Amino acid sequence: MKVDFQQVDVFTTKPFKGNPVAVIHNGDGLSTEIMQAIANWTNLSETTFVCKADHPLADYKLRIFTPYSELPFAGHPTIGSVAAVMERGLKPKQEGRIIQECQRGLVTIIQEDDRFFFELPEPKVEHVDEEIVEHIAEAIGVSNEYIEDRLIIDVGPVWLTLKINRDVNIKRLRPVMNQLMKAIPSGITGVTIFGDSCNVDSLFEVRSFAPGEGVPEDPVCGSGNGAVATIVRKMALPVKEFSTSQGSCVGRDGKVDIRYRDGHILIGGRTVTCIEGKLTV
Repeated sequence: MKVDFQQVDVFTTKPFKGNPVAVIHNGDGLSTEIMQAIANWTNLSETTFVCKADHPLADYKLRIFTPYSELPFAGHPTIGSVAAVMERGLKPKQEGRIIQECQRGLVTIIQEDDRFFFELPEPKVEHVDEEIVEHIAEAIGVSNEYIEDRLIIDVGPVWLTLKINRDVNIKRLRPVMNQLMKAIPSGITGVTIFGDSCNVDSLFEVRSFAPGEGVPEDPVCGSGNGAVATIVRKMALPVKEFSTSQGSCVGRDGKVDIRYRDGHILIGGRTVTCIEGKLTV
């Protein structure tokens, strides 16, 4: 059996400089076990399978897998997958918006020129025990005194999110992955950290680590940036939109655009398709 396949670089317009997602079209004929095996084989942070929607309002259903498990929702796979289905001629049911069905529910996506923005599922926020933060801080190589804010933020993936003081250049941090994996509590996808950016076109630099999911450092993470946007909203900065940079520590050059609109957080960016073909299963 052969299925259509694309590999899309997300949050960039430069091939090989964003976060790739493998998009498998016509996924309805594949079992969950086969989907997981394909995701393990591609060995990308996420692989998606485009299926027929069950919900009458949805344009398609998306199943999202890391190399080790299925996710209810994820950001960069959502952006890459909608770009792929639109390239293949999808005609949305509603003009001006695409509705993605996934395990987290219905996700609204808006296309603006060459960018796609998804409406972040309403975050669920929890406070985090200070002892856990201390272990995380030690593993990523930063003193606890430089952590200005810390929250557990569930946007599908669950990110323990840390705002780092401007005195620390987060690009210079070198997490000890085995130690970090042990420090991340059960039920937490990974750790996202952010601090002031050195780039003139971005407000923050972001890094996301999910070693327990087989992703030591995510090149450019949509849901992680959603967690960042949640903390920034809590900080009540006088901004309605801003951009972040991510990926330079792993040789990428990602840019994520964040907006606040009508009480919702929108996460967006550009994409470029790098590979197209058939996958034999």
